[in-house]
Amino acid sequence: MVSLKAALSSASILVALFAPAALADNPINPSFPYGSTKVRGVNLGGWLVLEPWITPSLFENTGNTAIVDEWTFGQDQNRQTALSALQNHWSTWITEQDFIDIAAAGLNHVRIPIGYWAFDVGPGEPYISGQLPYLQKAVGWARNHGLKVIVDLHGAPGSQNGFDNSGHRISFPQWHSNSTNIARTNAVLKTITSLFINDQDVVSVIAPLNEPAGFDGSDVLSAVRQYWYDSYGNIRFPYGTSQQSNTVVLLHDAFQPLSYWNGFQTAPNWQGVAMDTHIYQMFSQDEVSRSNQQHIDAACAYGSSLSSFDLWTIVGEWTPAATDCATYLNGRGVGARYDGSYPGSSRVGSCTGLTGSRSSFSSSYKTFLRQYWEAQTITYEKGAGWIQWTWKAERADDWSYQAGLAGGWIPQNPTQRQYPNICN
Repeated sequence: MVSLKAALSSASILVALFAPAALADNPINPSFPYGSTKVRGVNLGGWLVLEPWITPSLFENTGNTAIVDEWTFGQDQNRQTALSALQNHWSTWITEQDFIDIAAAGLNHVRIPIGYWAFDVGPGEPYISGQLPYLQKAVGWARNHGLKVIVDLHGAPGSQNGFDNSGHRISFPQWHSNSTNIARTNAVLKTITSLFINDQDVVSVIAPLNEPAGFDGSDVLSAVRQYWYDSYGNIRFPYGTSQQSNTVVLLHDAFQPLSYWNGFQTAPNWQGVAMDTHIYQMFSQDEVSRSNQQHIDAACAYGSSLSSFDLWTIVGEWTPAATDCATYLNGRGVGARYDGSYPGSSRVGSCTGLTGSRSSFSSSYKTFLRQYWEAQTITYEKGAGWIQWTWKAERADDWSYQAGLAGGWIPQNPTQRQYPNICN
């Protein structure tokens, strides 16, 4: 622990010593022109961090309903069985062909979620590692096909939000309340930064933590703010000297309005910082009850906050889906608000024809998906750009960029517009 603390404090000291003077004289030169060219990208969800709704078959094939996340995937079945299933999944869910297809669709970024357990499994933690070689392969594939990579630390020790996509679905996050958890996370981030220190031409961005649960109060937010400061030192000063990297630091808004972060890590004293905000309209009763036009209007209304914020602002997760109908979207064994099967919800309507295979989608529904997709991309390009969640899903074509291309509600070129004035 001593060396870890020393490393962490040295990163913070480097920021204090060098950030204001050095950065003002020597601005960051990332390998993508953030702020002048729009980020248009897609997330490789459900690959190196499991999510039951993206690959329901992986969970259902276990025959065990207690397996609801990656933690229980390793804990509640034979370890060799779990390892074999994971290795097969890692090698087949995303391949170089996906990178070829993503580039052909006119996109310029992929965001790749990965959990801390790919780098560090502690005593008593049932996680299975082995993801890292696939992340390294993905960076090579991105280089081959002209794509930039955002490496996104998606799960931290203790869970930063309690969601299954953090690796461990629990009732209340533990990450922020334990200094060892935070120290381990900082150490993992330093490992990620050093691994890709010679790949800054491809890994142009590192996101130090996905979706910390700022909605759980000031204890979480104070831990997050300090972690963001430490992350800046770890990502921008990876050489142990005053020399800076050209890697952009992508902070998440911790579910706070952008205004909460006004003035946080802004130029000239800080360089190469961007803000990630996630915009979904299906995780409350109010949102799933909106009409199609209300969904479109709500998306368009984000334009002014995105265009006026003082950091590069990327909408790093969003979707043309407007319901929570996708199987297991709210968690394995949990129902949907839209059809009233979620505890305490009020039924809006039937989920039939709104998720699953695009072959069940009506032409009018596909028209809405196109309109909503365009309303969002037009709006999010008033900021620094967007990264759709997600590239592919087994049974939720409404969420899948790949399925949207095939089904016609996502254009083959993301700048093509059928409804260019939809937000006017």
